[in-house]
Amino acid sequence: MCRLSDLIRSVPGVIRVTGDAAVTAPVVEDNREVQPGGIFVARPGMAVDGHDFIPDAIRRGAAAIVGERDISELDVPYVQVENAQEAAGWLAAAACGHPSRHMVILGVTGTDGKTTTSTFIHSILQAATGGRAGLVSTVAATIGDQTVDTGFHVTTPGAPQIQAFLARMVAVGLTHCVVEMTSHGLAQGRLNGIDVDVAVLTNLTHEHLDYHGTFENYRAAKARLFEMLDRSRRKPGQPKLSVLNADDPNEPFFARIRADRVLRYSLEAASGCRAEGITFTPAGTHFRVEGQPDTYTIHLAGRYNVANALAAISAAQGLGIASAHIQTGLAAVRAIPGRMERIDEGQPYTAIVDFAHTPNALENALKAARDMLPSGGRLIAVFGSAGLRDREKRRLMAEVSARLADFTVLTAEDPRTESLDMILETMAEAAASQGAIEGQTFIRVPDRGQALYRACQMARPGDIVIACGKGHEQSMCFGTVEYLWDDREALRAAIQGNPLRTLPTAPSL
Repeated sequence: MCRLSDLIRSVPGVIRVTGDAAVTAPVVEDNREVQPGGIFVARPGMAVDGHDFIPDAIRRGAAAIVGERDISELDVPYVQVENAQEAAGWLAAAACGHPSRHMVILGVTGTDGKTTTSTFIHSILQAATGGRAGLVSTVAATIGDQTVDTGFHVTTPGAPQIQAFLARMVAVGLTHCVVEMTSHGLAQGRLNGIDVDVAVLTNLTHEHLDYHGTFENYRAAKARLFEMLDRSRRKPGQPKLSVLNADDPNEPFFARIRADRVLRYSLEAASGCRAEGITFTPAGTHFRVEGQPDTYTIHLAGRYNVANALAAISAAQGLGIASAHIQTGLAAVRAIPGRMERIDEGQPYTAIVDFAHTPNALENALKAARDMLPSGGRLIAVFGSAGLRDREKRRLMAEVSARLADFTVLTAEDPRTESLDMILETMAEAAASQGAIEGQTFIRVPDRGQALYRACQMARPGDIVIACGKGHEQSMCFGTVEYLWDDREALRAAIQGNPLRTLPTAPSL
């Protein structure tokens, strides 16, 4: 139990407080999750305003309310703040006893490769600490020997959920935690209250401009992780480390943000932790780090995954972890859900599911797939582009596939309330601009289950069918409804000749 008056000392932007209360249950942002004795944070949202649900939260037993409106008459204490969304993280951290202060925290951000890099780092830390490392990614949270799903779609969990995960990690004796940090999560303050020790940047490319508005705003959201590093409470003997991709043109921008040490990694640049002697074999990808004797092996395809491994190596070496543990940790990662994940139903061609949903990620995935093609094999790519999201990606992704794939199937990917036909028309025009010919080198198949089926039907022995954009996600949005959908399950069904039919008939919304 704690007092409201104690908790709000950690919250910036407090305008007014009416009363005090004992807090005996969690901080929540959803009125339906309020428990007696808890705190409800009422914040304005894109579709609804949490302030409208304050009466229900009180009926459910909320001990106090935090919000932005000037409210004078409530039956429970009220805290008015400048920004409720920003306040939620600080409040949840205080309510959970500031768990990040009791572990070494590594934050990973970037456009592509966040989940893979986070998984590599976590595996290395598991080897180095004897299993006392946790992970909060957009796929799941790993707490000791328990794995907890973090939701249908890929984004950083809400602030109360993240702080609860960290508190559980501290309770079971974990000493380190890797937290994958998306631009949305950073911009919306969901990571507030986390004391970071190591900040890692994978890369920065075209993504989420529908939300951030400009690339500069998007970059500033990512930079919040490195600003958190500078402001975070110091822990005994632990320096603040910044790990940057020297191949990314935005590296100087992030290098200017203060840290005790800036570590760089690279595939191309002649500085920092640079890979050399990269070889691809059926047994894995092998490489060395320039100036170091050890050889590292990873079991994920593609040069871009070597870059992700270099980021993990840099972070681990910055923490003083021995090379043997780094080698063991990297080699232990055999696959990551929805990341170049092979689907084997005994078919005579290769089938892969990958999360690539940005132009850069799609290019990397298709190049990695081409490296796997036997002589005479064809690369067949199936993907779409999300509605109500960065529209420029549609053209860029279609252009990438027209250049790198032998055949492209354009299909649905969370069209939401936009016209799927119009999305596909934009993509078709972009593919044609690169010389692709509809009906010969690309087709439009609005229904994703049918699209995967068509791709599998045309595949010959030695070909590769790669489904991009959804990865491990468990739903797809048509209109405002999330329908159950898993690309891996859908690709298995397509291989077996039975297209998955859990989606509505692809409508023109």
